[in-house]
Amino acid sequence: MNTTPPTVTNGDLLIAEPFMGDTNFERSVVLVCEHSQAGTFGLVLNQLTDIHLSDVIEEIHPDLPLFVGGPVQQNTLHFIHRRPDLIDGSIRVVDGLYWSGDFEQIKRAVNLGTLTERDIRFFIGYSGWSEGQLDDELSQKAWIISRITADFLFDTPTKEFWRGVLKRMGGEYKSIAHYPVDPRLN
Repeated sequence: MNTTPPTVTNGDLLIAEPFMGDTNFERSVVLVCEHSQAGTFGLVLNQLTDIHLSDVIEEIHPDLPLFVGGPVQQNTLHFIHRRPDLIDGSIRVVDGLYWSGDFEQIKRAVNLGTLTERDIRFFIGYSGWSEGQLDDELSQKAWIISRITADFLFDTPTKEFWRGVLKRMGGEYKSIAHYPVDPRLN
């Protein structure tokens, strides 16, 4: 029996097992933005808040939604996007999907309407794992690993995201997508 955890790379999705038991990540899909021997940085893609970007950044006028990127440092702001042509300093995660960049350029582009929620997502906080921590969780089968395209990320409604990723994977994962949140109520 192979007990070596699967390898994680930048751009992978960590899909929470249906009965993970961690309320921070229940039915979550985490985009791995940076993975190294020192640890892992990711953003939860499907935890929408009732807060808008204009509620936390006064210079932003359009009401773009804010997501909870994870339980770590929820006083920080992060973003992913698919417009490196508008944002200097962007870090490529996978083809067509970028993380970070020049925030002054983002504010201008958002206020001018050239950068919309179809191309950028903002997150408060992030998901982080120290050295070896994610490998331990993968060994315990707490996460399913998949890949994504920028189009799927930005075009799939948030409430359907966890289920949609699993359905796209097919096979046994398509069945997992239909598991009830609380099997006792089934």
